[in-house]
Amino acid sequence: MENMQLAQRIRAFRKLKGFTQQQLAEQTGISLAVLGAIERGNRRIEDQILNKIANVLGLDLEELKLPER
Repeated sequence: MENMQLAQRIRAFRKLKGFTQQQLAEQTGISLAVLGAIERGNRRIEDQILNKIANVLGLDLEELKLPER
């Protein structure tokens, strides 16, 4: 469940920052298929990829992660 919530947050921030999936994939150096799978919650998000996504979107890594409960 946590992976799906993180996936939704990545998609929301991507759209908020005005990126298409193609643009974000190109700037992070990951394939469009991988990014799509991540945003659908079908792929585990490796720390290295998560760091790249946060960096390109201009976010701190903690902004992408869910608040601890």
